[in-house]
Amino acid sequence: MKINFGEKTVELEAPLSVFDAAKAAELVTRAHIAAEIGGTTVAMTHQLTEDADVKLLTFADAAGRHVFNHTAAHVLAQAVKRLYPATKLTIGPAIESGFYYDFDSDTPFGAAELAAIESEMKKIVKENHLIERFVLPRAEAVALMEEKGEPYKVQLINELPEDAVISFYKQGEFTDLCAGPHLFSTGAIKAFKLTQCTGAYWKGDQNNKMLQRVYGVAFPSKDELKAHLEALEEARRRDHNKIGRELEYFTTVEEIGQGLPILLPKGARVIQTLQRWIEDEEQKRGYLLTKTPLMAKRELYKISGHWDHYLDGMFVLGDPDDYTKECFALRPMTCPFQYQVFLNKKRSYRELPMRLGETSTLFRNEESGEMHGLIRVRQFTISEGHLVLRPEQLEEEFRGCLELAKYCLDTVGMLENCTFRFSQWDPARAGIKYEGTPEQWEEAQRVMGNILDHLGVEYTVGIDEAAFYGPKLDIQYKNVFGKEDTIVTIQIDMLLAEKFGMEYVDSDGQMKRPYIIHRTSLGCYERTLAYLIERFAGALPTWMAPEQVRILPIGDEHIDYAYEVKKALMQKGVRVEVDDRNETIGKKIRNAQLEKLPYMLVIGENEMNDKTVAVRSRREGDQGVMAVDAFAAMILDEIKEKRR
Repeated sequence: MKINFGEKTVELEAPLSVFDAAKAAELVTRAHIAAEIGGTTVAMTHQLTEDADVKLLTFADAAGRHVFNHTAAHVLAQAVKRLYPATKLTIGPAIESGFYYDFDSDTPFGAAELAAIESEMKKIVKENHLIERFVLPRAEAVALMEEKGEPYKVQLINELPEDAVISFYKQGEFTDLCAGPHLFSTGAIKAFKLTQCTGAYWKGDQNNKMLQRVYGVAFPSKDELKAHLEALEEARRRDHNKIGRELEYFTTVEEIGQGLPILLPKGARVIQTLQRWIEDEEQKRGYLLTKTPLMAKRELYKISGHWDHYLDGMFVLGDPDDYTKECFALRPMTCPFQYQVFLNKKRSYRELPMRLGETSTLFRNEESGEMHGLIRVRQFTISEGHLVLRPEQLEEEFRGCLELAKYCLDTVGMLENCTFRFSQWDPARAGIKYEGTPEQWEEAQRVMGNILDHLGVEYTVGIDEAAFYGPKLDIQYKNVFGKEDTIVTIQIDMLLAEKFGMEYVDSDGQMKRPYIIHRTSLGCYERTLAYLIERFAGALPTWMAPEQVRILPIGDEHIDYAYEVKKALMQKGVRVEVDDRNETIGKKIRNAQLEKLPYMLVIGENEMNDKTVAVRSRREGDQGVMAVDAFAAMILDEIKEKRR
């Protein structure tokens, strides 16, 4: 058989493991931990029986890290079973940030227990158990898990398709139901750390039992682990859920409810600044401003498809199954509302593209376990818009949407941490998650793929990540913890115009169906605020800072002049406050520094007499004495240029 490793092709006798084939090709190193064949990740022990293209994987590869972390999860489970034999195992996957395992245990896993589990994991690594895969028929698989007292595993086996291959992995005395693949042995997990234990419902259903989810990270070396933990500590220091509350940007109240944050004056001011800027930018680009209702009758959502595909994520007012009475729902999206603007009268091709923009408040019934600070909430505000256009206008308008989104993200300092994902449908879920025919989806994805390629967008493909009505380009932002979230979406929709009966009179006098682009300029404002707090560790750039200047009078006799300066700056549009408390100037300066204010203006006897201010910058420190007009000109220029 011929095995192509990319840089070298070798001809070998079958069967042979990936490891032995790579060794024969003189390519294998200790860094190689798995392989990829035909897009599928396999273990180094995987048997090659025919010609194949093989890519060797290391920890630097995402697929390689997945295998590494998955094995670390098994080491964790083995340690828990050794220390707490009555514990029942559930699932233990690799995740982007490491791994976790969910346990059903009567023993609460606190700090002392996690330390003991870590110590036991080190023993298992030192024992260097070979990891062996074996397959069993369904009946034998169930019998094995029943014998080991693992009811959750029995349930998982029974839920597998009839033709499923039921595989297990064994390391020492420990055996786990798992699809794999895994590392060659436990000894490869050189460095790891259990990071936290949280609650998690079995299968994510709050009607099921609450389990204990133990999280961890693992690396091939202690140096890599150390660097990661230091980065994690820095991320915690920047966590918006911590400093956003400390700096009084937002708060939450138990009686109001989870996922319903209150924006305090500082947070509200930042979002107002961003919102006005976005609306101005959209107006420059020909967007028409709309203001639509926050709720609608069920009939509107039946037309759009949200009732059938998104009902669980909506807040419904009334009985959704009682058709003898009106039933309303708070809107999860703006699209069916903005379509009514187009449908308000007969439209001509001369009116297209019609660009509709709105600062929309939306409501989504997120699961309690999914919500976090300002990043995932149940009520949020978004710069949403829809473009109704002729087919030949699609690429140009898509380009305009993408350029606007990139400009906005770059201006606020987030673009550098963004990646692009072409989110496509999964044909296997046609009619379940997705509406429309395969032909419509293939055409929409072909058109969008051609546009992205023509625009030179570098993207990954996300299967089964599309909206139910069309493919989309998701701009993914990686936060300080390394987790990706969608921050901006641009979607091509070839379905909803037909569902809503949207038409225009074309140049030939015929009625034609328009295309629709769904898009946002900056995405959810609350989520953006969270990312900005983390990105700048609370020290927001001057142009978006809720308080741009604080005036610090040294004594009571300087307070009147301080308010004169405040009035002069406010009249020029600067956000400014006076600290007139009976405190020392040192304490006033310290407080302003802790609040991460861009500028402080110290006023004493000389400044009052000369009608000047002593300027202290957050970035550059003491900038000397300036006339008020000179300082105003300097800061206004910084605000206008939106410098970071």
